Amino acid sequence: MADFRADTFAGLTVAVVALPLAMALAIASGAAPEVGLVTAVVAGLLISALGGSRFQIGGPTGAFVVIVYGIIAQYGYDGLLMATLMAGFFLVAAGLARVGTLIKYIPDPVTTGFTSGIAVIIMASQIKDILGLQAEKVPAELIPKLQALWAVRDSLSLLALGLSVSCVVSILLLRRYAPRVPGFLVVTVLAAGLVAATQLPVETIGSRFGEMNARLPSPSLDFWGWENALALLPSALTIALLAGVESLLSAVVADQMTGRRHRSNVELVAQGVANIASAAVGGLPATGAIARTATNIRSGARSPVAGMLHATFLLIFLLLLAPVMKLVPMAALAAILVVVAMNMAETHRFGLILRTSHGDRAVLLATFALTVLVDLTVAIGAGMVLAAFVFMHRMAGLASMEGQAPIIEGDREDLPPGQRAPYLPNQGLPDDIGVFTFRGPLFFGSAGVLKDALDQIGARKRIYILRLEEVPLLDPTGAFALGDLLKRLLDEGDEVSVVGANHGVLRALLQTTPKPLLKRVHFVRTFETARKQVLGASGPDSITAGPPSGEPAVGQIRTE
Repeated sequence: MADFRADTFAGLTVAVVALPLAMALAIASGAAPEVGLVTAVVAGLLISALGGSRFQIGGPTGAFVVIVYGIIAQYGYDGLLMATLMAGFFLVAAGLARVGTLIKYIPDPVTTGFTSGIAVIIMASQIKDILGLQAEKVPAELIPKLQALWAVRDSLSLLALGLSVSCVVSILLLRRYAPRVPGFLVVTVLAAGLVAATQLPVETIGSRFGEMNARLPSPSLDFWGWENALALLPSALTIALLAGVESLLSAVVADQMTGRRHRSNVELVAQGVANIASAAVGGLPATGAIARTATNIRSGARSPVAGMLHATFLLIFLLLLAPVMKLVPMAALAAILVVVAMNMAETHRFGLILRTSHGDRAVLLATFALTVLVDLTVAIGAGMVLAAFVFMHRMAGLASMEGQAPIIEGDREDLPPGQRAPYLPNQGLPDDIGVFTFRGPLFFGSAGVLKDALDQIGARKRIYILRLEEVPLLDPTGAFALGDLLKRLLDEGDEVSVVGANHGVLRALLQTTPKPLLKRVHFVRTFETARKQVLGASGPDSITAGPPSGEPAVGQIRTE
């Protein structure tokens, strides 16, 4: 019973926070305010009931505002419902395929870039209501939007501006000095009361949208149309990706606050089911909300019941308070979204990434600029591709090769004698033996290291030793290049030994190199073994087995 009381209090607290926020997010997305509440009720209930995190609170979030607004502008509200429905099925499929853990590979510069970009777009979308501008239709794109708003600058309302600024300041002050007070709701109620009492000439929910539809719609798929399904596929994939990323980030935050562990794939399935249900009742895309989840935990939630009760309380608010909600001024809701955007901007993290490497800065700024100026789908795709190239460049930089002797006889490091590394020509072996030492991953980005080795063979040697002890990875491209090097070395000399290849490296080499070539290669575990062999003193630590267990036979490979 104590747990239920704690969950009830937490659910009521989160519902109070979510009430004005859900309406504000719906309006910013181009939908009616009650749609945000319906989404929070239906999706919020299912996310808490079925999810992989005990404390997750689901509903509409700021990350979707940009995408939803653009889809509605291009395809209408039915197009949004189609994209949300498809995204739900994608999320269910992703969870069943157990790809939830893969989302963690999206790097911070990409997530910070697009969340900061979304924050800028949300702030820009609220300029109209903050300033009380009279504009019939505002474009979704940032630059055309600013141009359209500038064209109607003469309709600026000082009353709306003053009300918005007052609401923003009040929310920030309450958050600082009374963090337990639901600042969003308090400001919304006070602003609505002020407008109702003084009849201030500012736009309200009622004046823009009319009477709110205070009911929960019946499920329906009448919006579906095959003609737009293919065109909406990129938008659906973007919704699914954002829902998956944000919900799992929120679950991670909950884990950090409670010491528990979420089940990522179960969470993705729950997010998918919630989005399917939300689309069926005419709602918006939904995902786990980090701020509301944190509020739920701080309010003492002990189980998923708190999230389910949060949805129940919101349904009660929708059914009972709709006549009062129409009095809420648009300037107050705009102020709420400005604060939400400030929280999303992550300016501190943005600044920290700017201080890191050139590659991370490029990924961050490219993702941010493309989010703001082009499209979120393009931004995420370009950011991931650029991040992959940066990663490959770094991995390729780790690969290196050392030959056996300097190009010019007598060439040495230009260091004082006390700091000069001892020089061992050929690592202490005779001059007719060539030694190549490779370090780092040998993959398609660093295959040039192997090709460079072909050019550095120099004078012909009787025996060649390839040291691979510090090579952790060999991909097919690197394996083919290594096979070419082995062939060249065998053509040049009498014997070739491969030293210290781990199981993965050896497996890749066996799968890509012709069997007749491998039959002529010695595979040994240690350089000391190779040294003894070439000096005619094979030791007890030499390998006598063939390929690793489970590998296809490759003839009688010499592994002395």
